[in-house]
Amino acid sequence: MKVLITGGAGFIGSHLADRLLAEGHEALAFDNYETGRRDNLDPDTEGLTIVEDTIADAETISTATADFSPDVIVHAAASYKDPEAWGEDVSTNALGTANVVRAAQESDVKRIIYFQTALCYGTTPIEQPITLEHPLRPDSSYAISKTAGEQYIAMSGIDFVSFRLANPFGPRTLSGPLPVFYQRLVEGKRCFVSDTRRDFIYVGDLVEVVVRAISGVGEGHYHVSSGADVAIKDLYDAAVSALAFQPEQEVEIRPRGEDDAPSILLDPSRTERDFDWSAATPLEEAVGAAIDWYRQNGVEQAYTHLRASRSR
Repeated sequence: MKVLITGGAGFIGSHLADRLLAEGHEALAFDNYETGRRDNLDPDTEGLTIVEDTIADAETISTATADFSPDVIVHAAASYKDPEAWGEDVSTNALGTANVVRAAQESDVKRIIYFQTALCYGTTPIEQPITLEHPLRPDSSYAISKTAGEQYIAMSGIDFVSFRLANPFGPRTLSGPLPVFYQRLVEGKRCFVSDTRRDFIYVGDLVEVVVRAISGVGEGHYHVSSGADVAIKDLYDAAVSALAFQPEQEVEIRPRGEDDAPSILLDPSRTERDFDWSAATPLEEAVGAAIDWYRQNGVEQAYTHLRASRSR
């Protein structure tokens, strides 16, 4: 198959590209390298095409799609690194997604696969675990713009799967607490953890379910999650264990910020049923794989979409 991956040099996109190329498919990675890394993909890999540009440019994504003529578009590109960059969030996550949809329509693409944030349900969900019937209540720039993108895809008339994600992590991730823990631990600095819990999903498990969606499995909205939430302190402890040294300073547990949910736990039952899939990688193994990658590649910068909330 031919698969166009927006955000193809990013965390999820590059892992998916590696998997598809290893299986003999063709992949076009479309990325502007705002958060993707050039060393995530080898441009000399057989079957790989790389286009450096932004999906906010309708003409560029339209031309790339028409020239490549993909069977499926996996839309992984997103603006998330600056919680105050509302304009960039709208330009990439909302307008950019609309541009991807139009390009798909023009080139008769058969399926779009999208990655939505679990924060589409807001930071104060009314149920735990969160089911697919939970109302959409995004309350951050990132979540609002990502939800707009999901709705453009749903109204396009193109067959689609939208994966609403728990916290994906593993090698190459530069968002969330794990790369921050690594940075501070290796520099001998004190670490801080919030009193929150999260549902973490290893990138290898995520890629497995995406590959099945590329092959035609599923339709509509799904949760991709482990089905269990983990205290951030437990993630920290796993990072310390993987580094195999005892930090000089004890970790400090701090109250969560105003825009930080106490727990986000997704119900993956529909995904498990329709895709014959479940998350299989233990937390310690996944953290160890991420730490090994950080050791070899470093962490120049880590990102977060969180901000101190203001009155709405």
